[in-house]
Amino acid sequence: MNQDAQVYIFFMFGNFIYFILVLLIYSTYQPSEETNFTGSETLFLFVILIVIFTLFTWIQFRRIEKRIIKERSFHLDNKFTATLTSQSILAIVLFSIDIYGLNLTSFLTNIPLLAVIPTFQALLFLLLFIFYLAIVWACAYGSYEALYRTDMSRRSYVFSQISFSAPILLPWLLLSGVADIINALPFELPKRLLSTTEGEVAYFLIFLLAIAILGPTMIQKFWRCKPLETGRHRSRIENLCRKAEMGYANILYWPIFGGRMITAGVMGLVKKFRYILVTNALLQMLEPEEIEAVIAHEIGHIKKKHLLFYLLFFVGYMMISYATFNLLVYSIVFSETIYSLITSTGIDQTTVTTSIFSLVIITVFLIYFRFIFGYFMRNFERQADTYVYALFDSAGPLISTFEKIAATSGHPSDKPNWHHFSIKRRIDYLKKCEADRTWITRHDNKIKKSIAAYLVGIVLICGIGYNLNFGEGGKKLNAHFFEKIIQRELEKTPGNPLLYTTLGDLYFSNKKYTETIEAYEQSLHLDPYNPYALNNLAWLYATCEVETFRDPKKALALAKKAAKLKDAPHIFDTLAESYYVNGQFEMAVLAGTRALEMTTKNRTYYENQLKKFKAAMKSGNAF
Repeated sequence: MNQDAQVYIFFMFGNFIYFILVLLIYSTYQPSEETNFTGSETLFLFVILIVIFTLFTWIQFRRIEKRIIKERSFHLDNKFTATLTSQSILAIVLFSIDIYGLNLTSFLTNIPLLAVIPTFQALLFLLLFIFYLAIVWACAYGSYEALYRTDMSRRSYVFSQISFSAPILLPWLLLSGVADIINALPFELPKRLLSTTEGEVAYFLIFLLAIAILGPTMIQKFWRCKPLETGRHRSRIENLCRKAEMGYANILYWPIFGGRMITAGVMGLVKKFRYILVTNALLQMLEPEEIEAVIAHEIGHIKKKHLLFYLLFFVGYMMISYATFNLLVYSIVFSETIYSLITSTGIDQTTVTTSIFSLVIITVFLIYFRFIFGYFMRNFERQADTYVYALFDSAGPLISTFEKIAATSGHPSDKPNWHHFSIKRRIDYLKKCEADRTWITRHDNKIKKSIAAYLVGIVLICGIGYNLNFGEGGKKLNAHFFEKIIQRELEKTPGNPLLYTTLGDLYFSNKKYTETIEAYEQSLHLDPYNPYALNNLAWLYATCEVETFRDPKKALALAKKAAKLKDAPHIFDTLAESYYVNGQFEMAVLAGTRALEMTTKNRTYYENQLKKFKAAMKSGNAF
């Protein structure tokens, strides 16, 4: 690897994190029913923000470019990479403003195709983020050209960045897209399976495994890799793979930035779909023994099953998030500080809640990947380094390769990053192994113990998280926790109808129906035109499982009032249900149809409701 290869690899990992963050920001946001600005105002602000972002980014890189030209120093690459990182993060901030501030998603909710296949809408916003990154890369090109003396055009540089970053989105795109297609098809069984927690988990795991196995084939085609021609380089790599007893599908040219980077890679869990990637620069600029050492390192990743463990760690993150984030979110959302923010500023509760939800899950993601995933990545890289000794008597060629990187990169050799030990530490460890091979065994044992500790930790966290989130003990603890918080706030602001509505929701979820009615009625006493309290109380009177609490007439009166105050799918669904329990089936169908027309999510539920009302109208019997 040369210096710009180091830059690329650093930002390849960075872009992976960026895209995951953007997906989390988008997927966890629940758009409010009201937009913050008019359509023309939103468009104006959207364009102005892009212009400001572009100008600021251009100025930042122009300053670096002038310093590079003036000083003629390769040591400014640290400044370049730092600026590239900061502007990429700023692109995420701009994307967040588009989602949370401008509420751009609300302007697309009425497009039929996007309602049926929501993945298309998500893809539009991901393309928007790629556009922001393209602005960064286009502005960065001048500094990149001056720093690395590249012969690539600006257009080629930008498109190379996009082409090697875009496949990161492929697993999500297929996972989400196939789920949308299943929900759009007229088959009920797959829909029912996918609507359950167990079905979602099973679908995710099966699809993830399929992508992990088949993904390399799609990615190498997307990257336009070509088979390495027959010759001495291919023969040496083939012989090395036979020596290591590692199967593969093909050895390919890796056209990363025109193939001018000295680097290699391997991808694929299954040998039938496994590819060894080499750049033209690697073959031209390294000695044959050094090329073999680099390939041996990549073989080490396969022989030590690192790719499989990376898949395991990703699943582990999903399990940890699933088990714990609800409790974390609730702990923050219902804290005194947040409630004070909502009540004092008048900020929309949905916006605040979804913002906190996104922030919590993003924080968990960053901590996990920075410290846990990063720990294993660093140690897996060291293990791949030491695998050279399984194929050769000495790691001298790999050490000399690292020394070349250190000499040409412009980076301090002792500078680490979150996913690799520093070059100096990698060289030092190989030299220790050169003198005493027991260091290899020590490191292998360290990794085994770390993986065992990780698995035990995952089991414990998931067990505790499941109990706290879904077990009876957790339900009681959460109910007690929330009730105490709300009661404390009511002591401070006894005239706040929102708190009484929230308290009613809490009581209803815990089947305390007497307390539920009292809380909703108190909310309506303070604010008779609160559509949420009206709607929720109507739903209780219409559907309560305890017969003594049902009152169809009250339910209908409250639901009608709520529908006059607020156009929302769930409110018209309550109105439809209220008509239904009063035997007014035709009106139930009309209200249910209105609810279905308005909704963009959970359409299966509203469709089933409408079927129920139509069946009742046809038979003339509610039950």
